[in-house]
Amino acid sequence: MDLGIAGRWALVCGASKGLGLGCARALAAEGVNVVIVARGADALEAAAADLRALPGAAQVVTVATDITTAQGRATALAACPQVDILVTNAGGPPAGDFRDWDRDTWLAALDANMLTPIELIRATVDAMAARGYGRVVNITSSSVKAPIDVLGLSNGARSGLTGFIAGIARTHLARNVTVNNLLPGAFDTDRLRGILQASADKQGQPLADVSARRQGSIPAGRFGNADEFGATCAFLCSVHAGYITGQNLLIDGGAYPGTF
Repeated sequence: MDLGIAGRWALVCGASKGLGLGCARALAAEGVNVVIVARGADALEAAAADLRALPGAAQVVTVATDITTAQGRATALAACPQVDILVTNAGGPPAGDFRDWDRDTWLAALDANMLTPIELIRATVDAMAARGYGRVVNITSSSVKAPIDVLGLSNGARSGLTGFIAGIARTHLARNVTVNNLLPGAFDTDRLRGILQASADKQGQPLADVSARRQGSIPAGRFGNADEFGATCAFLCSVHAGYITGQNLLIDGGAYPGTF
């Protein structure tokens, strides 16, 4: 299927690895010019080399900056001639007990996982509407649908973003601008591996055993991979998804058992 987005420009955050890189890879494979953003310059340049090697890849621009800061956002936006596609993504806040989190900890989580996406949308959505094309995809978490007790910071910040998106997702739809959220479950990423290792250490059990049990709890019988996540993102960014907005698409291998 031709997604109809070759030649457009995408700003993809948190794109040096994991799900962000999966999204950037899927878009680049469709001929989209991508500006990829992450904090670590070395990992970012390695990711860029991977993207440039894809058949049909267009321009790949790297911006090593902290997207959760005002200066970082300004730098990233300045590197993108126009933002037709915006993929927001930031690493999840640490796990823990809410009794241990002070105001500064909460504000850091809100800055990264709620306010940064909102600021990026605010900076780009009106220009998208003026050009008659725009796609915003926010990478959030399955915890928005089924909260995880030790991930209270993520539960709170990402749920706040979800509520905000529900309120603005339809405002520019008549001008072909959509805003949707992708809710990943257990994907084979550094973050998941870190969580599994912490669990293994706490339980005094081998990592392989903890990982196998976690996979066994997922109806798909496995963890997701970044490329299949990226393919879903690319579809939402395509010309074929212009009638889809304000949605929270759960990608979790069937782990969530609810009807709604």
